[in-house]
Formats: sequence, structure tokens, C-alpha cells
Amino acid sequence: MFKKPFSFNGRIRRAEYFISFVMFLYFFGMSYLTMALFGFAGVIMLCVGFIPACWFILAQGAKRCHDLGNSGFFQYIPFYRLFLLFADGQKGENEYGLNPKGIQ
Repeated sequence: MFKKPFSFNGRIRRAEYFISFVMFLYFFGMSYLTMALFGFAGVIMLCVGFIPACWFILAQGAKRCHDLGNSGFFQYIPFYRLFLLFADGQKGENEYGLNPKGIQ
């Protein structure tokens, strides 16, 4: 799990995407809490962590889209990220790589 988390290549399972999504939400929750408690220092922490956190969730979303056989740009469709949490991936190999479940 979490092989090359910042890479846009490959496929991931629903569980890995769900954990990534929860980590992303937790990061921003803690960032806003830190900002509320520490003021400007919290703003700096939020700004420093924003780009890597967004890169991480976009990369994980693209890999989840690949598991369904779609381009990573599909994640920009409103509410498609919720669909990614529940939809089963394509069986077998597709143009984006091997099935992460190992099922042919």
C-alpha cells in the first residue's frame, strides 16, 4: 500500500484511495485547527503543506481513475470522487497497468 504516493502512474484499490482521502481531510482539519490556535504560524504551516497535500490527493485520485479505466482528468467531474470510493475497478490488466487486486 502507498507505493509511489506522489506518482500519477499505475492503479490503486478503493481501500488505499479511501485511506488517502481520510488522510487529506485530516491534514486540512488539523491545519485549520492550528491556524485557529496559533494564528500566523498556522497560516504558514497551511501554506507549506498545501501543495504537497494537493499533489498527493490528485495523484491518488488519478490512479483510482486509472483502476476504472478512465483518464485522471475524470476526478475533476463534480462528485466523481465519491464514485471513486465505491466503484469496483476493471478486472485484469488495462492500459494503465496490472489489476492492484491481482485478479485477472
